[in-house]
Formats: sequence, C-alpha cells, structure tokens
Amino acid sequence: MTDPVSPRAETTATPPLGGRGRVVVVTGMSGAGKTTALKALEDLGYEAVDNLPLSLLPSIVQPSAAPARSLAIGVDIRTRDFGVGPFVHEIDRLIADPSLDVTLLFLDCDDEVLQRRYTETRRRHPLAVDRPLRDGIEHERRLVSALRDRADAVVDTSLFQLHDLKRRLREQYGLDQAPELAVFVTSFAYRRGLPREADLVFDVRFLDNPHYEPSLRPLTGLDAPVAGFVSRDPGYAAFFSALTALLAPLLPRFAHEGKSYLTLAIGCTGGRHRSVFVAEEIGAWLRAHGRRVTVSHRDVQTGPEAG
Repeated sequence: MTDPVSPRAETTATPPLGGRGRVVVVTGMSGAGKTTALKALEDLGYEAVDNLPLSLLPSIVQPSAAPARSLAIGVDIRTRDFGVGPFVHEIDRLIADPSLDVTLLFLDCDDEVLQRRYTETRRRHPLAVDRPLRDGIEHERRLVSALRDRADAVVDTSLFQLHDLKRRLREQYGLDQAPELAVFVTSFAYRRGLPREADLVFDVRFLDNPHYEPSLRPLTGLDAPVAGFVSRDPGYAAFFSALTALLAPLLPRFAHEGKSYLTLAIGCTGGRHRSVFVAEEIGAWLRAHGRRVTVSHRDVQTGPEAG
C-alpha cells in the first residue's frame, strides 16, 4: 500500500467524547502507510501534524480551557531529534496527563512488501542512502522494535489496500466512538503467516475441512452450506463453548487493565472455510454480549485451491 494523494473532506478539529484531548501518535516502519494514515485521520476530524520534532511535542499537545482538540501526530525515524528513548519518554509523559487520551499506533509491514513499495515508487529509504535497500529496512526494524512492543495498537498493512487502512482507522479512532475495548476478529491462512497484530491466536485446523468436499470447495465460510458443514463437526460445539468460556472473563480484565484494542486471529490452512466461519461466529457472540467488534477475513479471496 503506497501513500497516494487522495482528496480530503472538509473537516474541522472535533472535540472528543468526554472532554479529554484525544491524541493518536502514528509511528512504525517507513513505507508502512504513515502518511496515508494521517490523511485518513484528518478526514475523520483530527488535526494532523507530520514529522513534528520531539522537542515541540509538549507545546503542540497543550490542553486549554477551550474544548480539547483531537490530534494525529506522525513521528518516525525521519523526525528531527528522533530517538526511541526520548520518544517513549514523551509518550509516557503524555499518557500520565489525565486531560489527554493518548494512543500510540504502530504501522508494520512485511520486509518484502516494503522493498516492493520502495522499488515501485522509486523512493529512497531514509536509512538506505549508502547501503542496499534491504539493509536499510532491517536496520530500521531493529531501531523501532521497542516502539512496536510499546504500542497500544499494531496494524499490519502488508495486505491492505488504501480503503482497508481507512476503514480500520475509522473503526478504531472514529471520534463518534465512546472509549471502550474494541475487539477485532480476523480469519487467516496459516500458509500465509500469522497476522502481526494478533493478540490471541486460535488454530481451528482440527475441524473437518470443507475443502475436501467438491461442492463446498469453491465456497467460503460466509456461505450457509460451509457453515452447516463446519458446525456439524462432532468437536465444534464443545470447542466453541470452551472458547467463549475462555474469552468471557478475559475481556473485562483486558479492559480493566486499560487495553483499548484486542485482536483475535482465527487460523486454518487456507483461510477460506473453517477460520472464516468461526470468526463470524465469535463476532456474533461478542456482539450479543454488548462488545464493539469488527470481523474481517484476511485471506478469504486467495482462491478455491486453499484448504
């Protein structure tokens, strides 16, 4: 996903709910979509500032008697006076301010995808001026790994189109959303790797595989015949009951500890049948229990050859 220029909606900085100044600090790997993310947040009503020097961060995030502004601030290795230690110190200082609602968002991406993006756009990586592109990407990943670990939310844009990132940001950071634990459920194919942003991963490859039924192979877990096939597996009902029994006490504890975003990843071999159906069922269960949830299917379009 490159950072194309897109028309911006006419927006004004909108006060967040509850009167607390909402601040989303966007960082991550160069080329992972920071510029696109800031534009999307600006369209949502945030005042966006990119590459703000760390020394100016306290002055730009300044609560006042006026209604608090919603800010989106981009910071990465190109930022003047950037350093992981000072950056984390400033983030912690902002989080300690009771008048602010601060989130650190880290945008990640596979190294191979980053290489392709830089090659296609003919842009120079900021750490690859006098070295191969791959070395620059690897060096940056080592530098920012501590920020990824520190982030409140990690979004992997490797397989995202522009609209995917915009939708994810709208769901997570829309100013009309009350602050509460937001749960994201995604299905995926193990053969394409684990989702980077996953907090909890569940493997459903033990369930009977619709891929081996010729009439079901072209369908997905969104189709009723596949749903019926998977739900009739002798082990499914007990599994789903145990899974929801596990999640029920965990969700309020995550929220109590201050976690704002939780991503559940459900995997099967090809990411088209079993994981898709189970992800939809978990999403329905979460909604029935009053949770704000978004369900997506990362690999559902990979083709009928997937198991």
